[in-house]
Amino acid sequence: MKNKIVIALTFSLFCFTSAYAKNNNIPDNTVRYDTIAEQAYQKFKSEKAGDVADYIPALAKYSPDNYAVVIATVDGKIYSAGDKDKLFPLESLSKVFTLAMVMDQQGSEVVLEKLGANATGLPFNSGLAIELRPDRPQNPLVNAGAISAVSLIKAKNPDDRWQQIMENMEAYADTKLTVNDEVYRSESETNQHNQALARLMQSYGMLYGNPDEAVDLYTRQCSVDATTVDLAKMGAVLANHGKSPYNGKQLLSAENTGKVLAEMAIAGLYDGSGTWLYQVGIPAKSGVGGGILAVVPGKYAVAVYSPPLDKAGNSVRAQAAIRYIAQETGADLYQ
Repeated sequence: MKNKIVIALTFSLFCFTSAYAKNNNIPDNTVRYDTIAEQAYQKFKSEKAGDVADYIPALAKYSPDNYAVVIATVDGKIYSAGDKDKLFPLESLSKVFTLAMVMDQQGSEVVLEKLGANATGLPFNSGLAIELRPDRPQNPLVNAGAISAVSLIKAKNPDDRWQQIMENMEAYADTKLTVNDEVYRSESETNQHNQALARLMQSYGMLYGNPDEAVDLYTRQCSVDATTVDLAKMGAVLANHGKSPYNGKQLLSAENTGKVLAEMAIAGLYDGSGTWLYQVGIPAKSGVGGGILAVVPGKYAVAVYSPPLDKAGNSVRAQAAIRYIAQETGADLYQ
C-alpha cells in the first residue's frame, strides 16, 4: 500500500510539473531547437507558392528566394537556419511594439476603449470597417488602429514621438535599427489610402493627433529594417513576459504582455487570423515584407522571413515553417 501511495504521489507531481512547465519559464531540455529550426528550413526551402508584394514598389525588388528561420528561447539562446542576417522592412510587424509602448503608457483599458480588440472581418486597410463601427478602429493591428495607436503615444512633439518609437523597437531587438529610406520614400508616395483612413478616423474622433503626422510616423516605423534574428529576439521579450532575455530590462509589464499577445491572436494574420489560431494555436503577427513572428509564452519566439505572400498578405513559407515548428514542439496553447 505504501509503495502504491508513493507511486501515485510521484505521478501526480509529474502531471503538475508538466502542466506548469507548459505555461511557465521552465526550459525543456529535451527539445532540440537547433535541429527543428534546420528541419523547418529544409522542409519548405523549395516552396514556391505566393507572390512578393508589389503594391509598394520598393518591396517588389526583394528576392522570392530569401528565406530564414530563427528560434529565440526565453533563456537567451538563438537557433537559426538560412538567410538570418538579411535585412527586410518590418512593415506591420512594427505595430506590435508600438502597441506595447502605448499599452504601458496608457494602460490596457484605454487601449481597449480607444483601439479595440475585435477582428474586423475585413481587409487590413479597410475604410468600410471604420464606417460600419465608428466608435473605434476595432483593433490596433489593422492599419487604421495602428495609425491611431501612433497618435496615442505621449510625446512633446513629432521628433520626440519618433524617437520613442525607434528606441522602443531597438530595446526589444537589443541592437541598433535603421529606417530603409528607399522603402520609406516608396511607401510615402503610395500611402494615399492610409492618409484617407486617418482623415476618416479624425472625422469620427478616433484619432488623437495630427493625421498627417500620424500617417508619416506610422509609415516610417513600417520602413524600419531588421534581420530575422532581430525579429526573433524582439519576440522573445514577449515570450518572456515582457523581460528581455538579452539585456535584462523589463520592457513591458507581464500583465500587458498578455494583452499584446491577445491582440496578436485576434488579428495578427489579417483575414487568416482565425484559421491560424484554429490550426496552430499560438499568437502571431505578419508583415507584407515577408516576415512572421510567433510567440509561445514562457518558451520561445520564432521568426521566419520569406517574401512571397498569400492573398491575405501573409508569407506562405513562413506560415508553413512556423506551423511545423509549433507541431514539433507541442506549442499549441489549446492542446
